[in-house]
Amino acid sequence: MKVIIAKFIVQHDQESTFLKLVNELGNASRAEAGNIEYTLHKKTDGPSTFCLIEKWKDQAAIDLHNSSPHFTTIVPQIGELAEVVIDVYEPI
Repeated sequence: MKVIIAKFIVQHDQESTFLKLVNELGNASRAEAGNIEYTLHKKTDGPSTFCLIEKWKDQAAIDLHNSSPHFTTIVPQIGELAEVVIDVYEPI
């Protein structure tokens, strides 16, 4: 299993657009065969800061996800609205 933690610091006036895009991306991503979890969280003590926790069966599932039409269409739009930091983890 691979875990992706994506942190987003969203421009204050773009939060509703960001949430719409992430919701669309999440719905499509959760339908993928290799997806285990795809959950968005909002930081409790920071404005417009979000964390997306993704769990995938393996690297092949991530590669398929990263080449999907919903990913290649929506992710660039999200990148225009937020600072993004992505880390990938494996259980030990």
